[in-house]
This record gives sequence, structure tokens and C-alpha cells, in this order.
Amino acid sequence: MIDALYNYRQGDIHSAEFFDEFNKLCIPFEDSMSEEQIDVFHKLLDCVSETAAAEMRAAYKASFKDGAAMMQEIKE
Repeated sequence: MIDALYNYRQGDIHSAEFFDEFNKLCIPFEDSMSEEQIDVFHKLLDCVSETAAAEMRAAYKASFKDGAAMMQEIKE
């Protein structure tokens, strides 16, 4: 259930300004690379993205559980 809540809320996050900044930096950088280097670079970016997403999910779950534990403690 916590995962479902996280995945629903994730769509509400707007990161257009970060995407624009990323493109400003990334496009010239990729233009200076060979095809093989671009492939490796994309794989690295995928790893970073997957790691960040996993960390965000774990933090969300931990925070949700902490909040529920606090509510339970207050109730008692």
C-alpha cells in the first residue's frame, strides 16, 4: 500500500526546471563523445537514476512508517 501511495504521488512532482538544466549540460557533453562513450554514459545515468529512485522509495516508506508509529504513540 505504501508503494502504491508513493507511486501515485510521484507523478505530482514537477521537475521541468531540472530537466532543462540537465539538457543544457548534457547535450554539449554528449556531442563531444564517441558512440561507445555515449552508450556507457547513458548506462551510468540509468544506474544513477535507478539508485536515486530506490533511495526515494525507501525514504518515503521509512517516513510513512515513522509517521504511523508516532500517531500510534500519541493515541496511546
